[in-house]
Amino acid sequence: MTIELPDIIADYFAADSKKGAGAVAACFADDAVVRDEGHSYNGVEAIRQWKADASTKYTYTVEPFAISREGDRTVVTSHLEGDFPGGTADLRYYFRLEGGKIADLEIVQ
Repeated sequence: MTIELPDIIADYFAADSKKGAGAVAACFADDAVVRDEGHSYNGVEAIRQWKADASTKYTYTVEPFAISREGDRTVVTSHLEGDFPGGTADLRYYFRLEGGKIADLEIVQ
């Protein structure tokens, strides 16, 4: 199923699919925060390093299949498949956008 994502969120998933840590980081505001797997990453450089580490640690594909709103956040549910523990997962990405950039991202299972 194809869903329509806000441009910056579509850019995030496109950059992630190409394993481009720099391109992923460019989607974020300078003071953005990412929370994933119990860790927080503050600022563009920490976010770039988080994505670079994840991209070298695991090989995976991600396919967004649902979108909704919760307050000021856009929630994108995506299916992941790869060589991470368990091999498949449906994750919810909670994006908060500001000024055309991602200001906050929380990823939960």
